[in-house]
Amino acid sequence: MTATTPGPAGSARLGLTPSQTVGPFLHIGLPWPDGPYVVPEGTPGAIRITGQVIDGAGEPVPDAIVETWQADPDGRFAHPDDPRGAQPPALDGFRGFGRCPTDAQGRYEILTVKPGPLPAPEGGMEAPHLNVSVFSRGLLDRLVTRIYFPDEAEANAADPVLNAVPESRRGTLVATPDGAGLRFDIRMQGENETVFFAV
Repeated sequence: MTATTPGPAGSARLGLTPSQTVGPFLHIGLPWPDGPYVVPEGTPGAIRITGQVIDGAGEPVPDAIVETWQADPDGRFAHPDDPRGAQPPALDGFRGFGRCPTDAQGRYEILTVKPGPLPAPEGGMEAPHLNVSVFSRGLLDRLVTRIYFPDEAEANAADPVLNAVPESRRGTLVATPDGAGLRFDIRMQGENETVFFAV
């Protein structure tokens, strides 16, 4: 319940609502049926990225949401914040955004394509990557990380964001081959915790 305090001219003004954690209704309000599909099934070059969200005790997180946001295969965004100007994607059906709830075992799955490299704000190039947000009960805010690609060793080595991460922890940001797709587990705390960024 929020208390009221006197406002100007005798009106009542609502006080600040205290901070609360995310959830627990993520599975009701956030997912939608096409959420995990950044590209439609059957898209040439599509990559299935699967993984598990794991808490600090090593247990799966069954009520998380994993969101991805990425450039298209040409390294462009259909968004006005792209410093080169918004450009519609050349790939039919590409949305650039995915959202998948975790299941009872903390698993998620995104179908996408590899993005192109991006110009870095301070010069140079950023390696192909997906921006990732994780929402879960018990978090005060989303966690933000990235997924880099294992077949981009040279680009990864030159990426300014990866280079800002201690070398011993960079591996937590690189997906691993998994059959015909890639695997990227998100460890929220504890041993081999995924690197998260302050944004």
